[in-house]
Amino acid sequence: MRALDTHALTLFCAVARCLNFRQAAEQLHMTQPPLSRAIRLLEDRLGARLFERDTQGVALTQAGRTLLPQALHILDLLDAAQASLQRDAAPARLRLGLTSSVEAGLFRPLLAALEAQLGNVRLELTAAPSPRLVASVRKGQLDAALLALPSATFDLAVQPLARQPMMLALPAGHRLAKKRKLGLADIYQESVYWFERARQPAFFDHCQQVFRRHGFAPAFLREAVDHHVLLGDVAAGKGMALLADSFRALRLAGVAYRPLAEGEELAAGIGLAWREEHGHAALPLLRRLAVEHLTK
Repeated sequence: MRALDTHALTLFCAVARCLNFRQAAEQLHMTQPPLSRAIRLLEDRLGARLFERDTQGVALTQAGRTLLPQALHILDLLDAAQASLQRDAAPARLRLGLTSSVEAGLFRPLLAALEAQLGNVRLELTAAPSPRLVASVRKGQLDAALLALPSATFDLAVQPLARQPMMLALPAGHRLAKKRKLGLADIYQESVYWFERARQPAFFDHCQQVFRRHGFAPAFLREAVDHHVLLGDVAAGKGMALLADSFRALRLAGVAYRPLAEGEELAAGIGLAWREEHGHAALPLLRRLAVEHLTK
């Protein structure tokens, strides 16, 4: 019996990416205890520790760092083989991913133009955080994706498009809502909703650099994944939220939106990503329309 199998490699890679057992378990749609047991069992079978666990967090050991690129390569090969079979059997379609980091309405003009010109090709849409979209494009499960940048895109081709400045959503009755424009210095004593690093590591790190530059370290609250739920919490006065400017389109009683002085520094880029070696026939059309409708 082999010590390694695809299930074990999948669990190992999830923990290695997040370096957090709870977050990895959430991504795998399982609870933390069985994930921890599975990793310990894998370490026992291999006769090597893959992770160091202490009060400071989780880190890869030398054995873990050696295994990670090989495990990712094996899983990529298996996913590519499966995607090739599915692509050959599937009807004509263009599978496009949309980042959930911006409001979906931003993409509506592009999608309407794309559907009007695709002819007999069916457009299939998937909304998800950018890291998940990157993984799906690399595995051949999506033909292209509109991502939030910066993102770790590995070997994908990326065409930068628009930029989305960050703005502030706050309770309409809050004293700061009387100001036309706010800065990070205005809200450093407020409770601010913010996303977990595992959802968008590269963009999270970019924002942390900006926060450190401005000495911004408020009491961060864990942000709901659903932005309607998040804005409901803001309307209820539970906290404020830093969001991409496109979320102004979500009108909710009790929520006020204000420009942020550091909004451009914290801006999220929008980019189109695809695999160059397996380009879809409709990719030139998609790229042209993306530039027309998203580049400002």
